[in-house]
Amino acid sequence: MALSAHELMNMAPVIPVIVVHDVKTAVPLAESLVAGGLPVLEVTLRTPVAMEAMRAMQSVSGAVVGIGTALNGSDLRAAKEAGAQFAVSPGFTEELGATAHDIDLPLLPGIANSADIMRAHAQGFKALKFFPASQAGGPSMIKALGGPFIDAVFCPTGGVSADNAADYLSLSNVLCVGGSWVAPKQKIADADWAGIEALAKAAASLPR
Repeated sequence: MALSAHELMNMAPVIPVIVVHDVKTAVPLAESLVAGGLPVLEVTLRTPVAMEAMRAMQSVSGAVVGIGTALNGSDLRAAKEAGAQFAVSPGFTEELGATAHDIDLPLLPGIANSADIMRAHAQGFKALKFFPASQAGGPSMIKALGGPFIDAVFCPTGGVSADNAADYLSLSNVLCVGGSWVAPKQKIADADWAGIEALAKAAASLPR
């Protein structure tokens, strides 16, 4: 049985936002992140090899792999066919919501304000990505949104780093954060898997 978006958000305090340029790095990168305590992996659809990288990562024991930067229903259907266990989008449309329900793919839709949340709620989505977090108001905005939207939970992404992740995770309506700092481009290029595992361990130990 597939995990819900809410369940995925509860698995670790940080969901790595991953950009893969070379498929050969996919498996060792996933192994390092999972070994460090971050099993939920979001592979963004920002490179030509993203879908292939996601499929490769599925071979890693303990990894829960999905796609990010899903922009439309076609992205969701392609991800589902490739074995994605969830999807993340930067925004929300009725098409995305309807397709996610139709193909039974857990979706973490992006929202930035009250109107976005109301549209997502209307299609049954209560677990949401707050994006771009720092530009959209940061922790104070998420705290304010908790007033009218008592059943919404958030994964802030965008400008979240090791320096400010704890500020977000201290909020009762934040279950996890998304960030790329645990899989830096240079460490991937250098094949510094031990360094990435160390970053993952530090992220996995963040209180929430």
